[in-house]
Amino acid sequence: MNDQIRRAAGPPSWVSFFNPIAKFLLAAGVPMLFNGLVTVRGRKSGLPRTTPLAVIDVSGTRWVWSPWGDGDWVRNLRTAGRATITVRRRTIEVNATELDPTQRVGFFRDVLGPLARGVPFGLWLIRIVDGVDLDHPLEAAESRPVFELHLLRGNGTLFEPTGDIHAEHARTAQANPTEHTQLARRVAQKSMVSS
Repeated sequence: MNDQIRRAAGPPSWVSFFNPIAKFLLAAGVPMLFNGLVTVRGRKSGLPRTTPLAVIDVSGTRWVWSPWGDGDWVRNLRTAGRATITVRRRTIEVNATELDPTQRVGFFRDVLGPLARGVPFGLWLIRIVDGVDLDHPLEAAESRPVFELHLLRGNGTLFEPTGDIHAEHARTAQANPTEHTQLARRVAQKSMVSS
């Protein structure tokens, strides 16, 4: 899979400053929108490596993606094939399947795009912070690895359905049920195809 993903320019310099702060806050259970801690065994050392990442959770299906291409966590997850995800002190163990180029386009078009549109300033944040224009899913998917996560162990619940940004997404889904229903159908069809 990695031969199909070009190395992106790399993360902006502020990421190396922000990640330790985010890691500390997330480990303490502080809610940070869609962010959680992803722990993967290092491909060379075998030691656990923990990285703060956005954990996208739509209709019970989860994904992680790299806005800046093949970073260390991507190469580690690709090699290990499994990870531990911690969000608000809830932990699950998952297997990770890397999406192929067509599936990545579908992820940006059918999952991340609608989710970001349902969050105030969501598209703007992803464009500014991650450098990704979700209005162009083909280009967005070009150099950005995406992994679908499959539950191995844990109760499967990471995010509370109320009181946070997911509640905002739920309200948006109620306001625009047609779009939400279409998204849920596409996610369910994709899950049945990959099973």
